[in-house]
Amino acid sequence: MAEKVPVKTIMAILVENRKETAEKVQKILTGWGCLIKTRLGLHDGVLDNCSDAGLIVLELVGNPEQHKELCDKLNKLPGVKADYMELSFDQK
Repeated sequence: MAEKVPVKTIMAILVENRKETAEKVQKILTGWGCLIKTRLGLHDGVLDNCSDAGLIVLELVGNPEQHKELCDKLNKLPGVKADYMELSFDQK
């Protein structure tokens, strides 16, 4: 029996106008929290100099239909662009 090749799904979310958009993005991510294995949030600046744009990187579990639905919900928000990809190693 062939061993199953592990597949990793990674989603990247660009967020503009973080001050206005972050709460809506957070609400969606909380609702889909069981799919999120790892989350990394990045933005430039600290303290008084925070940038108004950010990047969130997610490692997802679950099935491709769930990943697409989450991505579609995020992309409906103004100022948010989400996309995802699957990564795997081919066994030889």
